[in-house]
Amino acid sequence: MTLTAGVLAVQGDVSEHAAAIERAAAAHGEEAVVREFRHAGTVPDCDVLLLPGGESTTISRLVAREGIDEEIIAHVDAGKPVLATCAGLIVASTDANDDRVGTLDLVDVTVERNAFGRQKDSFQAPLDVTGLAEPFPAVFIRSPVIDTVGDGVEVLATWDGRPVAVRDGPVVGTAFHPELTADSRLHDLALFDGTPAERRDAAAADD
Repeated sequence: MTLTAGVLAVQGDVSEHAAAIERAAAAHGEEAVVREFRHAGTVPDCDVLLLPGGESTTISRLVAREGIDEEIIAHVDAGKPVLATCAGLIVASTDANDDRVGTLDLVDVTVERNAFGRQKDSFQAPLDVTGLAEPFPAVFIRSPVIDTVGDGVEVLATWDGRPVAVRDGPVVGTAFHPELTADSRLHDLALFDGTPAERRDAAAADD
């Protein structure tokens, strides 16, 4: 089975995310065709989406200007998976605590931009993530903090007592950069849990 994965290619580690998606798909016996996009028209053809890091004001302005925002919202309304990382999480949130960022209201959280410090304050930490058997090596670079979490949001991981990974319906958001490691389990958890590969395997197990 072949899945189409869309990666918003405005800023951030696009190629690293693409490689992680391909590894995660392969772990399920799938093939992922990764399509980078900067304009409207690609998202409706995608099975899964990736919203990478970068600069959240720039990302939010582009997706609004190009009409990509409405396509992403429709994707989520259809129950299709999205992984939003760092600035992607800020744009996907309901409140970025910054009027310059137009949010998509996909993840019912409020966030504080760059709350983990500047570039020089970057660090890696082993996170216990719900759904993963072993700790995940999370890389924090100018990462946001999740301040508040809505009632329907599941906290998947915390660091220093604060949420850093959450799930709201088909959307998983992380304050860290899961693409900056060879470990693709976070992409697997976010994008391939409940996708056609999982449903096929579940059906086979029932036979």
